[in-house]
Amino acid sequence: MKIMILLAVMFFESILPLSAQEFQPNYDETKVPDYTLPSLLVCEDGTAVKDSAAWFGKRRLELLKLFAGQVYGFAPGLPDSVSYTLAESGSALDDLARRKQVDIKLKHGDRELTIPLLLYIPQSHSGPAPVFLCLNFQGNHSIVADPGIILPSGWIGTPDGKKTMKVQATAETRGSRSYRWAMEKILQRGYAVATVWYGHIDPDFHDEFRNGVHGLLSSDDDVRSDDDWGSISAWAWGLSRVMDYLETDDEIDHGRVAVMGHSRLGKTALWAGAADQRFAMVISNNSGCGGATLSRRCFGERVVRINTKFPHWFCKNFRQYNENEENLPVDQHMLLALIAPRPLCVASAQDDRWADPRGEFLSLRHADPIYRLLGLEGLVSPQMPEVDSPVRGILNYHIRSGKHSVTEYDWMQHLDAADRFLKKQY
Repeated sequence: MKIMILLAVMFFESILPLSAQEFQPNYDETKVPDYTLPSLLVCEDGTAVKDSAAWFGKRRLELLKLFAGQVYGFAPGLPDSVSYTLAESGSALDDLARRKQVDIKLKHGDRELTIPLLLYIPQSHSGPAPVFLCLNFQGNHSIVADPGIILPSGWIGTPDGKKTMKVQATAETRGSRSYRWAMEKILQRGYAVATVWYGHIDPDFHDEFRNGVHGLLSSDDDVRSDDDWGSISAWAWGLSRVMDYLETDDEIDHGRVAVMGHSRLGKTALWAGAADQRFAMVISNNSGCGGATLSRRCFGERVVRINTKFPHWFCKNFRQYNENEENLPVDQHMLLALIAPRPLCVASAQDDRWADPRGEFLSLRHADPIYRLLGLEGLVSPQMPEVDSPVRGILNYHIRSGKHSVTEYDWMQHLDAADRFLKKQY
């Protein structure tokens, strides 16, 4: 077991940013190339987008297709059958919450996949509760030290990327990532928390797309197309399957679901929120390249690096823009615009230059015209704010002091935004 845990630790270390010897990121604003962003308000046939009908009826659909075909990959439809089984329930966290653990069982042909969902519902809330839906990195048991959480097992890659193995979590790892979850404060504010380990949807290593939902929905002899879904698209697809369940749970207000993610799961939350309009609010935390930041800035992590280090995240078509960002038919401000008219939060960290905080803010600023086209206020300030001085509105942005992580400060900003928009009609 100790060897298995060591391999798991080595794997997660292996997916950290490449060293300076392997990849030289640009952290100099004077070296950001001149660039022109593709227009949100001009359709592919050259017609102008002048009203909400043109946006929703034409331009938005074009952009969804471009992002799927050129960046994230097209996801398939539903499996043959989906069922839900309550695996466990009970009072938790000193009676602050009711815990529910639900197995989402997917069947397709002769294949099956189970996605275990963990729910905490605040005991103090009367009626269906609004909820933060978040994927987690290291298992449901890692988000809080609750002995009632069922310990997971799943696939993980070895550091050389050539082998895979099953790893069973141990009791010692309960709550190992609790510092990233302001659980008590979330529940005290009246919000439920729904979470799934992303590895239960699709493993985060290049397995030739044989496991997880990729293995479920494709046959062994299928030939992948250049626009087939990568892992980010798979994780986003999984979030929508969790949303399907939440629509059946009387304790959850499925009209007030905020989808939130950090880092690669921030990229996932953005794509899930763009593709599935049932999510009432979308939150991206330190999502960087392929997430909130503008690709054309070529600052910090770049398309070539992310495609080389993580070839399973995006569709194969995305690789043609390695060191060729200027020819992308889209950029990430368009992804953010696809969230409109719903509230959107983009969060950065001062020391996380790898994720290009300025590029994340500029992306939000360039998504503003669609919010205004739809009659909303948009971004209240065109200037990037000072550290720890958030910009609030339907478009929210903050850059906090510190490094690449999710902190209590981040959660407080996201909770404040949720209070403004999920606790009332907007």
